[in-house]
Amino acid sequence: MASSPPLLQHLLLRCLVRLCLVQAIFLPSLLSLEAQQTSLPASNFPWISDATYGKRHSSEYCAMYDICGTRSDGKVLNCPYGTPSVKPNELFSAKVQSLCPTITGNVCCTETQFDTLRTQVQQAIPFLVGCPACLRNFLNLFCELSCSPNQSLFINVTSTSEVNGNLTVDGIDYHITETFGEGLYNSCKDVKFGTMNTRAIDFVGAGAKNFKEWFTFIGQKTPPGFPGSPYAINFKLRIPGESEMKLMNVTSYSCGDTLLGCSCGDCPLSPGCSNSKPPSPHNKDSCSFRVGPLKVTCIDFSLAIVYVILVSAFMGWAVFHRKRVRGSSSGYMEQLLQSSDGPEIDSSNIQNDEKVHEMVPQLRNRFWLPIVQGYMSSFYRQYGRWVARHPTLVLFLSLAIVTIFCVGIIRFKVETRPEKLWVGHGSKAADEKQFFDSHLSPFYRIEQVLLTSLLYLILGAMGLLCESQ
Repeated sequence: MASSPPLLQHLLLRCLVRLCLVQAIFLPSLLSLEAQQTSLPASNFPWISDATYGKRHSSEYCAMYDICGTRSDGKVLNCPYGTPSVKPNELFSAKVQSLCPTITGNVCCTETQFDTLRTQVQQAIPFLVGCPACLRNFLNLFCELSCSPNQSLFINVTSTSEVNGNLTVDGIDYHITETFGEGLYNSCKDVKFGTMNTRAIDFVGAGAKNFKEWFTFIGQKTPPGFPGSPYAINFKLRIPGESEMKLMNVTSYSCGDTLLGCSCGDCPLSPGCSNSKPPSPHNKDSCSFRVGPLKVTCIDFSLAIVYVILVSAFMGWAVFHRKRVRGSSSGYMEQLLQSSDGPEIDSSNIQNDEKVHEMVPQLRNRFWLPIVQGYMSSFYRQYGRWVARHPTLVLFLSLAIVTIFCVGIIRFKVETRPEKLWVGHGSKAADEKQFFDSHLSPFYRIEQVLLTSLLYLILGAMGLLCESQ
């Protein structure tokens, strides 16, 4: 019995040695398996909790930071790793403020990510620049997505992909409030794209009818070579379960805002446009009386009487003149008919014909012409004869009249300012343009100028000559 304690100690020592050998053999395999599990998307392992996957949702914390890959079309892909927000230097902070004034302090993007954001939103600015409120809301949507210091509160990376051996973001959930979504859509739905004379939402939103359709279009993952997001963005309007996440609810601006207001063409529902009432009618009492159930003003009744008198006078003069002309020309009609039916026409007949035509301009081909047509025929016949008899005087007068009318060319000036050509003087648009230029810097149209070195052209030509030889 005295030898039992040493025996137990020996057995315990052997067990400890075997346990150490087992750990030494299987520990590398376990570590390798754990590394493989953490490199796969969370969707493949739904039982893994956020803490195990390395996710964290809190203020001043990023859901994705820096760039870990590039697609075949050159679009960059973010890293799916969470990290605390970073304090930028003064120069980088000023750049962020110029595009994203709502973001102050720390940021969740590198300078390369911010330059990528600026380049991508530049594609939509020409469509939305007509309405500052719409453009501001649109920029805030992507500024908060890319650089907000509280990014992890409303951004959740849902899937990743491996690009050149690195894990990159392949899909995210973007939690956002309906208030911001409706404010963004309402501020942009009526904005016009002047170049095509159509709505801008048809280009940047595929003609979306509400903000949900617009978000669906924006969040689509586009294939390489097409404009759009390089990863899927699933916009969520509610927080799942008891998550610590919050909905992104940055301030949205109305198109009728006084600071970022739009024109009535881009925002018909603006208070300044919808409440504009037509001028009140003239309420001064005027002369009027009733003719049965109708109320007739004195001016209308006077004009009607004058019209009836003028029409009656004209008709009476026409009837009287027609009878007088018929009576005075009856002696010449028989001679005219005889001269036109006879087999021979001599000079006396021609003179008689001209005399009859001058006195009876209404007679043509044995039919009476209307009075107006007859006098027009007589006038132009006499005018043609006068022109034929005085050709030099006619040419001189024609040149003199044209020269006099062209004297105004001396003060001719080519107008190159589009606001003077397209906007009426004294109109509301002209007043708004003058206010804009007086309070802000003038807006200039963007043009492109290509500068080519003469030496470069010479060297290129010499290279072509050498290749041809």
